[in-house]
Amino acid sequence: MFAIEVDNLRKEFVRKEKRGRGLPKRRRRVAAIKGVTFAIERGECVAILGQNGSGKSTLVRLLSTLLLHDGGGARIFGHDVFREQRAVQRLVNRVSVEASFFKKMSAAENLGYAARFYGMTPRMTRDRIPEILTRVGFPAERRNEAMEHLSRGMQQKVALARALLTSPVVLLLDEPTTGLDPRSKQEVQRFIREMRTTHDSTILLCTHDMAEAEILADRVGILDRGELLFLEPVDDVKDRYGVDTLEEAFFAATGRTFEDETEEDKEREVFA
Repeated sequence: MFAIEVDNLRKEFVRKEKRGRGLPKRRRRVAAIKGVTFAIERGECVAILGQNGSGKSTLVRLLSTLLLHDGGGARIFGHDVFREQRAVQRLVNRVSVEASFFKKMSAAENLGYAARFYGMTPRMTRDRIPEILTRVGFPAERRNEAMEHLSRGMQQKVALARALLTSPVVLLLDEPTTGLDPRSKQEVQRFIREMRTTHDSTILLCTHDMAEAEILADRVGILDRGELLFLEPVDDVKDRYGVDTLEEAFFAATGRTFEDETEEDKEREVFA
C-alpha cells in the first residue's frame, strides 16, 4: 500500500469577470490541477516545485480534505480522501504559509486546542508542547503572547509546531519555511528530517525553494500550470536535461526561469 496515491486528480475554480455596464458577470473556469498522477511510498519525502499559481497549494488543500475535487481521486494509506475525510484527517497534518490561528489565543493555547482535536490530553501535552516549540526555534518568553502580536515568521513556527505535535503519519508541507530567518529555517529542516527517521513520517513538500527540495527530498517533481511534468530523484532530473542544478532543470522543462511570471500565472495565483 502506498502512503499517498493520486490518480488523474483535477480541480477547477470559477472566475467571475466583469462585462459591460448592466450585463451579468461572465463565469470562466480556471484549471488549477490538470490530471495529476503520482504515488509516494511510506517514509518517503517528495518535493513538488512550482511557481506561484502552479497549483501547489491547491494540491495540498485537496489532499488535506479542505477542497473537493472535480475529477480523478486520491487515497491516503488506502483511505479515499474525498469519501473518508475523518479517517484521512486523523492521518495527516498540514503546514501552510497561510496558516490560520485563534489570534487572541497564545501559541501554547493554540497548540493545546489542536492537541485536543487529535485526542491528546493535557497531561500528554504538558511537556510535549514546550519541547516542540523549542525545537522549531520559538522563544520561551513569547509562548503565552497572543498570536496577533507575533510576526509572520513567528506564526509560521507555531504552524510547524502544531503540525509536528501529533507525530503525523503524513505531513503535507506548503512552503513551510517561508518567512523564517536562516537559522530557524535550518532548525525546521533538521526537524523534518528527524520526523522521517524517528516517526517514519511520509512527507509531501510543496515549495519554490530548490535548495530546500534538494536537501530534504528523495524525489522531486515540477508542477507547471497545474500539470506534473515528472517526479524523479534529483540526480535523474539533472541527467534528464543534462544540467547541474534544479533551477536549470526547471528552465529546460518549462522554457522559462523560476522568476518569470506571465499574466496567466498571476491570474492562477489567486486560485491555485
